[in-house]
Amino acid sequence: MSDNVENLIIEHLRHIRRRVDDIADDMKDVKHRLSILEGGNSLIRREILLGEETDARQQISLDRVVERLERIERRLDLASGD
Repeated sequence: MSDNVENLIIEHLRHIRRRVDDIADDMKDVKHRLSILEGGNSLIRREILLGEETDARQQISLDRVVERLERIERRLDLASGD
């Protein structure tokens, strides 16, 4: 009977070991996929920042155009009554 109990315990330990190995392999995959996601997230953030920078530059350019247009209107005495 003692042999049967030992065999049963050993069999359970082997099963547990296999499951732990499976979980460890899954965790490697999860970590790898997480690294890829983090890299992609970093690229998205960079693109957003570049877009915001472009928006800011365009706004500055637009402000300059508006200022020049207002000066031209004043010089030509065409100022609108806004």
